Amino acid sequence: MATGTEEPTLTVDELAARAGVTVRTVRFYSTRGLLPPPVIGPRRVGHYGRDHLARLALIEELQHQGMTLAAIERYLEQLPPDLSARDLAIHRALVASWAPDKPEDMTRAELERRAGRALSEPDLDLLTAMAVLERPEAGGDGYRVDPGLLRLGVELLDVPIAHETILAARTVLLEHTRSAAQELTRLFRDEVWSPYRERESDPEHVAAMKSLSAHMQPMVVQALVTAFRRSLKEELRAAFTAR
Repeated sequence: MATGTEEPTLTVDELAARAGVTVRTVRFYSTRGLLPPPVIGPRRVGHYGRDHLARLALIEELQHQGMTLAAIERYLEQLPPDLSARDLAIHRALVASWAPDKPEDMTRAELERRAGRALSEPDLDLLTAMAVLERPEAGGDGYRVDPGLLRLGVELLDVPIAHETILAARTVLLEHTRSAAQELTRLFRDEVWSPYRERESDPEHVAAMKSLSAHMQPMVVQALVTAFRRSLKEELRAAFTAR
């Protein structure tokens, strides 16, 4: 529920539903210190915000990567305490970026439970257009869902921007990121891989190349995200300052 222009606040039940977890899980994470305490409102009811939701999503992603709760605690302790929901979402994206793509099959009920809300037919149409999910074939009830994109797609459903604009922005991002990926791949192939092929007999060089290959994707993704954030900030500042 919203209070004026302030950030919407959620009860523990609403938070759990939006995050796709149980209330018991939320309370367990809170007792472990993984979630900051809620804001206590009238009648001693705790209220949670977008930061809690983003942190829950990050915790779930880290668990999906196979990290133990102890490892997740250490990971979260290293993060600045004042990170915004947007910053936490970027951390989650970076964590998920090197995870194998594993689409999941879900029923409509499971899809809405994971989304934390009911989904109308127009909502499903937009999620399909954003490649978040594939609708079931005629007579079926199973949706093919990309869990890594589901939370982002659901959040975009409430963004006060025309759906056409969101899809146009997605097209721009896909075109330019594909171009960057092609150029980076060419650079890696010509400047790194080719010299490696000439030195395959050197065991130390082979080991170094295997290590680089294993860590290349997350490093490149983090570099791209950092560069894009800075560029976008500068462009927005210039655009609105000019106006």
